[in-house]
Amino acid sequence: MNGAGPGRRPVPLGSRRPRVPSRHARTGAPGPGRAPSGERVSSGLRTVAGYAWRLALLGLVAFLVVDVLARLELPVVALFVALVIASVLRPPVDLLARAVPRSVAVLLAFLCTIALVGGILALVGTTVADEWSRLGNELRGGLTRIDHWLTRAPFHLRPGTVTDLRVKIGEYISAHRSALLNTALSGAGRVIELVTGLALAVFCSVFFLHSGERMWSWAQQQLPVRSRSVWDRAGRAAWRTFAGYTRGVLIVAASNAVLVGIALAILRVPLVMPLMVLEFAATLIPLIGSPIALAIASVVALAARGPVIALLVLALIVIIGQIEGHLLHPLVLSWSVRIHPVAIALSVAGGTVLAGILGAVVAVPVVSVAWVVLGELRRHGTPHRSAPEPPAAGDQPGHREKQGRRPEQREDGQHGG
Repeated sequence: MNGAGPGRRPVPLGSRRPRVPSRHARTGAPGPGRAPSGERVSSGLRTVAGYAWRLALLGLVAFLVVDVLARLELPVVALFVALVIASVLRPPVDLLARAVPRSVAVLLAFLCTIALVGGILALVGTTVADEWSRLGNELRGGLTRIDHWLTRAPFHLRPGTVTDLRVKIGEYISAHRSALLNTALSGAGRVIELVTGLALAVFCSVFFLHSGERMWSWAQQQLPVRSRSVWDRAGRAAWRTFAGYTRGVLIVAASNAVLVGIALAILRVPLVMPLMVLEFAATLIPLIGSPIALAIASVVALAARGPVIALLVLALIVIIGQIEGHLLHPLVLSWSVRIHPVAIALSVAGGTVLAGILGAVVAVPVVSVAWVVLGELRRHGTPHRSAPEPPAAGDQPGHREKQGRRPEQREDGQHGG
């Protein structure tokens, strides 16, 4: 028992004295450093304010990142194209590297790719050159048929509407020849930038294919030791997602192009090969690319084959969309990209607003990779923070646990004296 003075109750040893409310608590007045009860901020409002400033900070960082990337458009696009090339050529390079040195495997893969792409472009150019004269006659006759068609129900336009429109386009080109020439010259500058970016992309992709693992190991060495394993798993998961999406979308685009080519050949629509290439390139933009390419094909079919064939080509938009959405995407892309279609649509729209067609192409893989990285960090990041520190040299097992107990408690739970 503790010693008690006059007028004080004795307190058992080891227990705490009852807490006496302060004068501010008895009178209801706010204590020092406290706001009056009428001016207190609720906990819900404090929580919302905390999330608000954090979200504002994240938005500012995202804006600065997008602004910097927009200023560095050429190297950023070249790096993205290099990653695409590396993800596509990595499987054949790994296969060839089993029989020949890896540098030779990389060289053979690039030579085969250049031969394939060059052959396709040469075939398209030859097809257009062979069909150009016949296509011109068909387009002129098609414009006349469209003009007659528009004069009947339900349009009832005056005769010569399409012909007048063609004449006005010719007059506009003649009147603005100098402006169009300046635009073409500025476009030539863009072509030079395109060639430069493509050369930089090929240069980077060669090193990614030849020594990508060593480059990744060097990047890991720049991180703290405790976070290397987590970021290694996150980086490898991001690469698997990006490579799977790239290969999958190329397979889907090739499948769409083949289906469109077969349908256009059956309907005897001219320029089948160029329209197939257009369909392949447009499918790289999710959701909206393929319908735009088929709409252009329907215009060609309308001019060359008439409105019935054009309507059949428009029906292909629905058919190809159903095949792509319900068969190709679940079979090819579901294992690598697990994003809701609404998120994909919003990503494409946001990328288009920020960076045009290029943003629409890169939006889905960027969002997919970011989502996978965040998932890996959430899944594997906490054990490193919560894991107990290893015992120091000379510590005995259980020594830290005994030191952590309250000094007034023994192992049997009784109070000390």
